[in-house]
Amino acid sequence: MLLAIGIVIVLASCVGGFMMAGGNPMSLIHAGEIVIICGIGLGIVVVSSPKSVLVGLAGDITKAFKGGASDKGKFIDLLVLLYELFMLGRRKGTPALDEHVSDPQNSSIFTKYPSFLKDSRLVEFLCNSLRPIVDGRCKPAEIGGILKSELHSREDEASRSVKAVEMLADALPGVGIVAAVLGIINTMSNLEDPSAVGAKVAAALSGTFLGIFLAYGIGIPLAKLIQLNQGQEFLYFRIVERSVTGFATGLSPIMAVEIGRRSLDSGIQPSADELEEQCKEAAKGG
Repeated sequence: MLLAIGIVIVLASCVGGFMMAGGNPMSLIHAGEIVIICGIGLGIVVVSSPKSVLVGLAGDITKAFKGGASDKGKFIDLLVLLYELFMLGRRKGTPALDEHVSDPQNSSIFTKYPSFLKDSRLVEFLCNSLRPIVDGRCKPAEIGGILKSELHSREDEASRSVKAVEMLADALPGVGIVAAVLGIINTMSNLEDPSAVGAKVAAALSGTFLGIFLAYGIGIPLAKLIQLNQGQEFLYFRIVERSVTGFATGLSPIMAVEIGRRSLDSGIQPSADELEEQCKEAAKGG
């Protein structure tokens, strides 16, 4: 929502200032220039990005318009879920976690937290993080390195959307110049009516304006917003990575999730007392 408001502010300021200087806003709108710039821009993204990046980019842009991924309630759900799993592993041994990580959709613990289950990537990451502990396939000291490596790979994969938008923003001013040059060529090839030359040159220059406007008014800010949203989204993964690592190395369940809690930004971080109260309620319910 804030993205749409920001775009409106940028557009209104630009057009409003142009009108105050005596300009006609309709002189900025030329279908040919718009088709050239938007078409070439879209083609650049398609040519330079595999299908997986295009799908991810569409999802990231949708999320940018809907709003960020920060949800304090979901963070609390994740921390309490981790606490319940760690307590079960502490009381009955880590093999008791097998039925939960093997089939989280039917787990008596996971199903208590539907907001968490909706995020299939996060569920998969948590289950994959716990499975080496359950199976005993690696030493506790090795878990941290394994999880950090996987998290780094996921972050690198997600960052491709940001790089695609940044590349497009870098290219758009040049694409605007291409549109302007094509407009000038069209003007110079039709000089029969001298009175129309001024309007045609203005139409050509509107392409340069549109390319620069889309690059710096929308493209670069959109890339930064997607990057920020991804950073917020990966806080969930970082909580899992740090909490599971702490539990694997022998920390108590409450201290393991405390590490995760401290990974959060101050604006969405629950207090230690709030988290402890939620964990006690979950323990009573279990």
